[in-house]
Amino acid sequence: MPLDSTNFPLVWMSYDRGPDHDHNKDFDAFEANLKRGVPFVILTDSAPAEDDEHSQEEKKRTSLWMKKHKAELRTLVLAMIVIEPSAARRLAFKPFGVAFAKFWGHPLKLAASREEALEIAGKLLSERAGPATA
Repeated sequence: MPLDSTNFPLVWMSYDRGPDHDHNKDFDAFEANLKRGVPFVILTDSAPAEDDEHSQEEKKRTSLWMKKHKAELRTLVLAMIVIEPSAARRLAFKPFGVAFAKFWGHPLKLAASREEALEIAGKLLSERAGPATA
């Protein structure tokens, strides 16, 4: 799950990874975003494939990491937005969103296009920022 935080608070995540992918870098990048202490949104246009199975070790490590950062994940990550052009696949993702939110502590939102995803992200970020003070 390589992260691109160049346009923070919009953090782009990719599920495309090679066989020698370093998960330590992924967790370090995620932690660096959490340490900023500023709310952000995760976006992806490469949702995991249905056959994307993680090893038991990867699942355990992810679960332990998530538990360690539970409070920050619930407070700082406003949502993960998955860009999926297919209406049928977006519909198929909906039940997964409930389990996702329980595990990660933030909602999974679906968008048909990059433009829609950016619109959703902008709304979430502006709602969190609240009214501007003069």
